[in-house]
Amino acid sequence: MFDFIRHHRRWMQLILLILIVPSFFLVGLHGYESFMAREPALATVADQPITRSEFNRAWRNQLDQLRQRLGSQFDPAVVDTPAVRQRLLQQLIDQRLLLQVADDNRFSVSDETLRNTIAAIPQPQDNGRFSPERYRQVLAAQGMSPALFEAGMRRDLAVARVLDPISQTARVPATVITLLENALTQKRTVSVHRYNAADYRAKVVVTPADIQAWYDANKPQLRIPEQAQVQYLVLDKAAAMQGIQVTEEEELAYYEENKSRFNDPERRRASHIMVEVPADASETTRRAAREKAQALARQAAANPAQFAELARQHSQDAGSAGNGGDMGWLAQGTWSGPLEQSIFSLNKNQISDVVETPSGFHIIKVTEIHPARTKSLTEVRGQIAEEIRTRMAASRFADIATRLTKLVYDQRDSLQPAADALGLELRTAAGMTREGLLPADQVGAGAAAASADAALLNNPRVRQVIFSPEVLQEKQNSGVIELAPDTLCALRVVSMQEAHVPSLEKISASIRTRLLNERAAEEARKAGAEALQALQAQHSASVIGFDAAIVVSRKDPKDLPRPILDAVMRMPSSPLPAYAGIAIDNDYAVVRLQQVEQGASDPAMQAILSQELAGEWGEVESGAALKMLREQYKVTLTPEADRIIQGKEGQSDHNVGGAL
Repeated sequence: MFDFIRHHRRWMQLILLILIVPSFFLVGLHGYESFMAREPALATVADQPITRSEFNRAWRNQLDQLRQRLGSQFDPAVVDTPAVRQRLLQQLIDQRLLLQVADDNRFSVSDETLRNTIAAIPQPQDNGRFSPERYRQVLAAQGMSPALFEAGMRRDLAVARVLDPISQTARVPATVITLLENALTQKRTVSVHRYNAADYRAKVVVTPADIQAWYDANKPQLRIPEQAQVQYLVLDKAAAMQGIQVTEEEELAYYEENKSRFNDPERRRASHIMVEVPADASETTRRAAREKAQALARQAAANPAQFAELARQHSQDAGSAGNGGDMGWLAQGTWSGPLEQSIFSLNKNQISDVVETPSGFHIIKVTEIHPARTKSLTEVRGQIAEEIRTRMAASRFADIATRLTKLVYDQRDSLQPAADALGLELRTAAGMTREGLLPADQVGAGAAAASADAALLNNPRVRQVIFSPEVLQEKQNSGVIELAPDTLCALRVVSMQEAHVPSLEKISASIRTRLLNERAAEEARKAGAEALQALQAQHSASVIGFDAAIVVSRKDPKDLPRPILDAVMRMPSSPLPAYAGIAIDNDYAVVRLQQVEQGASDPAMQAILSQELAGEWGEVESGAALKMLREQYKVTLTPEADRIIQGKEGQSDHNVGGAL
């Protein structure tokens, strides 16, 4: 048999190939499918999964963005909640759903639309114009190529076509706009009489028995949590700059080296008269506006001294007309296009010809000119010294940080050696809890909440380190904590005070003040309620002395506190006069509504309301469309999603996922 195999090797290789390859293919395919099946799906959109790894990537990106935006104030515990995780998952579902809808409907954008969209992005612009070189630089700084960015932008624009037609065409009926404007502008004439709790404090009696009873009944809410007293060192820019001296020779050398930076550019003060032209104006309207502007230009040129008066009478620029057309001091780059060209080509007190811009026609007068000049060394000496010290401190900071890291570990039970070696102030603060800083009146002297470092000490990362086992229980130095690129700290716990209820002796005065305030407020409310009852019975304002009447509206509340304004605007408009009582903190107010009248209609307000309500309504309609698409594309949530949202990833759950 072996002779047969030896003499027929090619046949045997073929037979083995036929037997082995199909088995390998089947086993390998099954293994691949098993591997893919192990990736848990959190949701499905049109039977396509959104996996846990996709969610984890999005979660990490979200945390990174928050960390960059909030810096040292970032607290992962605040954002690591079921509500935040659920919101992120819903966003991923919506993104996948819209992408699927755009793909199914073959939504696309033209090359011209893509170019125009990219050209409108502010970052790649140079002096108001798209710069290809700057465009490439901005993308390179983000690790992206133009091709990759443009593919993503094209996809996003295509996806936007799913809901944009809905949100951008939403409109609110004119009757709704009118009703809302009426509610905002309706004027009401009211008088107020306020019963201040402070006026009743002298009538209130609080006995020691009252204080004792309140103390006994409220001990749980008086409990002060476990708190730490800490010593700490701070290394920041100010600490790194300590002791740095700058010589006159260094200042002079720096000045000569950077002389171009100390140039004051030319500035001009200008006034203008504007004849406004709407963007959709007809050619006839535009021609009439141009003729009016030319007539005003002739008048101004004939008598330049009357330019300010002409501007007050005829300019349609609401921001400057009242000031005689004055636009203030302008440097090159403040404006763009023909307006700036005209301003910087005129002589002092010269009147320009008519200048056309997209907003209308302008006549310009330059009233003052400050020519460009270079500041002297004397003028910028302070700025130069600060810049040199800052530069030297940046280099010194890195060296001190390295030494600080080593020193806090060399002697773990004290920060004093590190403070002495580096010239840093060893500070002490008390009243540090796991949840935050205790109020200064609960802590007394040395309270962290009352120190200049309160924000630093209340940083979540600092509190987390304080209550770590090594620092809290063993009283060892912490490592160096980086709170910002230029702020480091190290700390150690000096002592701990257990959670406790303070003795009655310590807080008796604060309890008495509280009871006085509460009882005075009750007396004020009682007096106000009695007066209100008398007013409603007699319908005569002579029962109490009201303040002078004022006219208010939702748009113009004067100085009326919000609770009173809300109560006044809710009162029926008839019969009048009408009365109401409102509790405001510890005080009580009685109001008299004397008159109700409709406010004047304002087309500008109507336009703003229409735009804002259209945006809100567009979001509602887009939400309804998304809900419909979720049903159409059979979006479902799996049991794994609930475990992720609730933070129970390791638990099993055999319940069936429901439709979203």
